[in-house]
Amino acid sequence: MLTLTDRARDALVAADAAARRFNPEARVRLRTAAAGLVADLADEAGPGEVLVELGGLELIVQSDLEGTVDAGEHNVLALVPGGETGS
Repeated sequence: MLTLTDRARDALVAADAAARRFNPEARVRLRTAAAGLVADLADEAGPGEVLVELGGLELIVQSDLEGTVDAGEHNVLALVPGGETGS
């Protein structure tokens, strides 16, 4: 299960709104990479990804992500396993 803190939700809402102004089909995509959690944009879910409604947003999410998405300084996102956040 994946959840969002209020701060992460606010950051993702802003990114989603900006992306959709230019491409109504764009969705924020959450996935892991060597640098940690990455939020980028995609038009559709790829292999190993699912489209989910989370916090009032439609997001493309790596299917095996679990924990809580939190946002820190400059809205840098982090995945916190088990949902323990500093918020």
